[in-house]
This record gives sequence, structure tokens and C-alpha cells, in this order.
Amino acid sequence: MKHASESTLEGLSALLDQLRSIDGLVEKRPGVFYRRSKTFLHFHEDPSGFFVDIRVRIDDPFTRLPVTTRGQQSELVSTIMRALQTE
Repeated sequence: MKHASESTLEGLSALLDQLRSIDGLVEKRPGVFYRRSKTFLHFHEDPSGFFVDIRVRIDDPFTRLPVTTRGQQSELVSTIMRALQTE
């Protein structure tokens, strides 16, 4: 599974705009967000859809979640908000 291309990220622009507005996340490269000094999430694509690798707890390994549909994207935002509240 490859990292998301620029055109894929453009297709996810509404989600990315939402993530950019969340306090505690810093986008250091397009589609790559950090929390504190560690990579928090980044995007992937393959023929089956779009995915995000997210580190829910700062010292956990990445977990891959689908983000192809609006419902999946909404769930991602909820997961992020929960993770940031538990800091």
C-alpha cells in the first residue's frame, strides 16, 4: 500500500481541512500530522480505497483505519478527539 498521492489528498481536502483545525495536530507535510514530536497520522491509498495510519496513544504502533467514506472519516475525527482528550 503506497502513501497517498497529491491527487488523493486533494480528494480528501474536506477531511484534511477538518484535521488542520484541530488543536494539538501539526501538519508538517501534506497529509502527515504530528502530535507533539511524533508522527500521529498519515494517509495511504490502494485500489480498495483510502486509509490512515494513526497512532492513537503516543507510544503505540500505528493502526490502519479506512477513510474512504464520509462515515469512516467521521469516525476518524471522533477517534482523534478521544485520543487528544486522553493526553
